[in-house]
Amino acid sequence: MEELSDLLSQLSCGDDEQAELALSHIADWGSEAVVPLKRRLSHPDAEVRWWAVRALVEVQDERVPGLLVQALSDPDMSVRWCAGLALRSHPSHQASNTLIEMLSDRDALARRLAGDALVAIGSPVVPQLLEAMAQGDSLMRLEAVRSLARIGDERAIPALFEALDDGSALVEYWASEGLEKMGVGMVFFKPE
Repeated sequence: MEELSDLLSQLSCGDDEQAELALSHIADWGSEAVVPLKRRLSHPDAEVRWWAVRALVEVQDERVPGLLVQALSDPDMSVRWCAGLALRSHPSHQASNTLIEMLSDRDALARRLAGDALVAIGSPVVPQLLEAMAQGDSLMRLEAVRSLARIGDERAIPALFEALDDGSALVEYWASEGLEKMGVGMVFFKPE
């Protein structure tokens, strides 16, 4: 097995192919890789931080979601995107407050990744999404409705019905999708 320090060096060698190959071996180190990757999250070079986040996805450890939440506040947008994407693989309720805030980010991809990460968390975030839908700005409202529709929790039914008259075609679309997913409003007839 390759030394962890060699694998970490390969992550920041500038060769994406070599870095991806190193990622497949970092998982073999498991929890031992967490502390060195955590140190890389505060490196001055955004690319080093990005690869640290990317590598954390490969590690199964209870500390990983907290580190990914930390990376959601990185000054570099690509690191934040990577962390949002990574949280889909490591869903954690501890990330929910930060992800809810990201639903109103100016960047469309950041909003979408945050919504997808909330969907991965599932039912535990439904109350927060309902609040975001009721009190958030238009960007937050759209992503909250989309997330609620994809989660499919019945607690969202009243809010999704209300959103059918939102005035925003996208909000109305996702509200309709969510209600359809839950079978609300469908009528079945028995043949006579």
